[in-house]
Amino acid sequence: MLLNLGSHSGIKSRSTVTLVFRLPYYTQWGQSLLICGSQPPLGSGNVKQGLALSPSHQGDELIWYAKVSVSAGFSCEYSYYVVDDNRNVLRREAGKKRRFTLPSDVPEKAVVEIRDLWQEASESLFLSSAFKDVIFGGEKDLDADEEGPDVSLKSLDWQDSIVVQFMIRCSKIEHGASIGVTGSASQLGKWKTQDGLRLKYAGDNTWKAELDCLVLFIVYFTGLLHIFVLNHSHTYKYYQVHELTDPTLELGPNRELSVDSQSIHPPNYIVLADGPFRVTAWRGSGVAIPMFSIRSTDDLGVGEFLDLKLLVDWAIESGFHLVQLLPINDTSVHRMWWDSYPYSSLSVFALHPLYLRVQALSDDIPENIKEEILKMKQQLDKKDVDYEATMAAKLSISKKIFDLEKEKILNSGSFKTFISENENFLEQNWLKPYAAYCFLRDFFETSDRTQWGSFSHFSSEKLEKLVSEDALHHDVIFFHYYIQFHLHKQLSEAADYARKKKIVLKGDLPIGVDRNSVDTWVYPNLFRMNTSTGAPPDYFDKNGQNWGFPTYNWEEMSKDNYAWWRARLTQMAKYFTAYRIDHILGFFRIWELPDHAATGLVGKFRPSIALSQEELEKEGIWDFNRLSCPYVRQEILQEKFGTFWTVIASNFFNEYQKLCYEFKEDCNTEKNIISKLKTLPEKSLWLEKESKIQSDLLELIQNIVLIRDPEDPRKFYPRFNLEDTSNFKALDEHSKNVLKRLYYDYYFCRQEDLWRQNAMKTLPVLLNSSDMLACGEDLGLIPSCVHPVMQELGLIGLRIQRMPNEPDREFGIPSQYPYMTVCAPSCHDCSTMRAWWEEDEERRCRFYRDVVGCNDIPPPRCTTDIAYYIIQQHIQAPSMWAIFPLQDMLALKDEYTTRPAVEETINDPTNPKHYWRYRLHINLDSLLLDNDLKNLVKDMVINSGRSYPVEKNNGIGVAAASEKKQAEKDQEGIATIQINGSSSNRSSIPV
Repeated sequence: MLLNLGSHSGIKSRSTVTLVFRLPYYTQWGQSLLICGSQPPLGSGNVKQGLALSPSHQGDELIWYAKVSVSAGFSCEYSYYVVDDNRNVLRREAGKKRRFTLPSDVPEKAVVEIRDLWQEASESLFLSSAFKDVIFGGEKDLDADEEGPDVSLKSLDWQDSIVVQFMIRCSKIEHGASIGVTGSASQLGKWKTQDGLRLKYAGDNTWKAELDCLVLFIVYFTGLLHIFVLNHSHTYKYYQVHELTDPTLELGPNRELSVDSQSIHPPNYIVLADGPFRVTAWRGSGVAIPMFSIRSTDDLGVGEFLDLKLLVDWAIESGFHLVQLLPINDTSVHRMWWDSYPYSSLSVFALHPLYLRVQALSDDIPENIKEEILKMKQQLDKKDVDYEATMAAKLSISKKIFDLEKEKILNSGSFKTFISENENFLEQNWLKPYAAYCFLRDFFETSDRTQWGSFSHFSSEKLEKLVSEDALHHDVIFFHYYIQFHLHKQLSEAADYARKKKIVLKGDLPIGVDRNSVDTWVYPNLFRMNTSTGAPPDYFDKNGQNWGFPTYNWEEMSKDNYAWWRARLTQMAKYFTAYRIDHILGFFRIWELPDHAATGLVGKFRPSIALSQEELEKEGIWDFNRLSCPYVRQEILQEKFGTFWTVIASNFFNEYQKLCYEFKEDCNTEKNIISKLKTLPEKSLWLEKESKIQSDLLELIQNIVLIRDPEDPRKFYPRFNLEDTSNFKALDEHSKNVLKRLYYDYYFCRQEDLWRQNAMKTLPVLLNSSDMLACGEDLGLIPSCVHPVMQELGLIGLRIQRMPNEPDREFGIPSQYPYMTVCAPSCHDCSTMRAWWEEDEERRCRFYRDVVGCNDIPPPRCTTDIAYYIIQQHIQAPSMWAIFPLQDMLALKDEYTTRPAVEETINDPTNPKHYWRYRLHINLDSLLLDNDLKNLVKDMVINSGRSYPVEKNNGIGVAAASEKKQAEKDQEGIATIQINGSSSNRSSIPV
């Protein structure tokens, strides 16, 4: 237990005011609380030097106190931490740091008590731009300087007065409404809201201005009431009032105000930092679709940024609050359809030319170019995206328009401003390197920069020569500027439209970048170029996934406080108010593969605590070559290849001792095996069996039990699913038991603290880089540390019904999902709801029986009734967000299900060269005219309680009706939230 020694030793005698911090919080044995803040009395930002709090039981509550002497003018930012006896952080409260400024008129020797509440993660979500600028943006019509109850501190007799400052946060407040407080004291109206105290909106003029708080009022008690306060507790609640509706009290138990009558030095000034206004848990809904999948009457072969305005309109009219996209950055690495993969960025800052609307490049496009655009629109109006033809058409047409208007655009003020802003963007000059890279890629006809001669290695001097206005290719450089300028304009127009319509635009932050990208060229020190990123075997692929991206050099990135990541988030925030962190598990640990791997099976986690040779030897494990080299015996070759085994052996193996084989040097990696198969003589003899031969050879080279560390040969990592290998099965029982135990320890025990620490270094930097609402894709093999960290940081998780987090379940139960989640029946990385239903009869029967509750034989097709049931399950879930792929919503109507379900799949994760080309088979213009579908969806949204903000009726907000309906469901346990750790009756569900 930490000791509280009272005043901070660093405070000099001139300090005149005593600050008392008070926080109700239940801790576990061995845990303590401390405050860390920006000023020396609170540790100057160093948690180890923070101010310790001491506990005291008061009734059923455990209250933590600390006091410190400060001088006039004291101001600080601070947060509370749960720590162990060595001051190691176990948990940090969520949200931004608190701010406090000592009132200037507080006299010498006064006691100021700050009564805080632990800030839960669910509270911080509503401080994001998604809520304060979009969903609730414009709701408050309050003036920060309006008249309100106040106190002149100079006029008080501080010997006979207690000043109480009430403070409450309220994100969700309708136009024309205000906040008040009522309670048992006469000054609070004796529970009559008409006599309660109205509060004033303080805006940026308060000590919590950065949280968009409502500081509500200051009131003082004197004389008889002063004695009354000292000897009694007063209860109170906040309420919302609108001139056209009845006042609405906040939910939850009464709040309590009391002062310890036994205290030698009772406070003169109490700050009641009462946290959030307690209302029913807010829940929203949205639609997800890749940018390239959108179809409209104006597009040219693919969805375009300006099409988002149509999608926003459809979302609004269907009752949704959010539109979610896949990554939209440029992926033009190969200049072919491989670039359709949206997660393999050429640049994490540049936008993809694929999404450009060429008709919007100019108001004065010549007739011949207009005719060309019309012709290409007709040619490219196909079932799926023709990536190569569409890119070629757009770049060709754009170049013609650029050549005609070059002088005009290059001299325009807006274009020059765009260039200037992105030349010095958070120390990341991305535009010039991007244009130079594109020029070199096209000039050398490859993105493999090892073939660029002297330009293989980046330098500022080389860059300036490449982008110089005196260069012969200067028009090429400026053409890339021109394309990015118009992409920025068009996406900004769509993003502004979404904000005005109160629709959250949610982007996607990919976990990796392409190996041959602008970012790896300019910042090679930030990447481990001899490695590859992937994921271990999971629901998506039994062989794991190999995405081909280099892993990050986190140690190098930390030297400038992750400036590259901060720049990425700042750039995203120009357009989006929410974002999805792709593969958030990678910020805890990444599945790292050697660059010669073709699959994702034989990898290791980075960082991780390896098995040392000494550790293994103590357990009786000695034959490390046997365990870490492919185990190939003659009988294995005969079993796999039959009579063909001798041909395989002669081409791929050396017999190093009788009946024992090792791979030849030219095929001793996965990629080498694949390459050799393609170059064997008499190719026709292999064609019939090539796929099977390749699969079996890869299985043999993966037939190891331990992976030796390439940088330290005395360290080893257990191969994933090692028990499935014939190498393992051939071991003695003792070795098997030891390795099984160490395997479990490596993957599920020993790394947890390390992975938590790793995530806490990086994720807070990302979250503090913007005000966007952050959601994490937490699917796959999830360490036990992940969800507590996400909860602590205020990160929303993801729940896909067919991929439950619980290992003993086949299907997730949406009604049991936690509040801080996004729920969805499918996503871009799996088959759609219809395709999933139809692809596996036995699984369909189990779902129909165990989830739907029907023992009959389920229909072979996903009927509209089945689709309605599954969507209804999700839309009624407690999850904060229910976000549905648009394909799944179209399944609600028969006329949209004529296309084979399998054709609606966006990605096949088992295919590393999948062609991302799915397009809607109906254009958004037509979908907007389908009132039946829109009304069906909107009714589902409203009936689920996910309908705030809702339409107004004669100027009167009707959100209260929806809230009442949802509150009734909350009473039935449908949408409740547990607030962990807090013991105060002032804690509840926040908005």
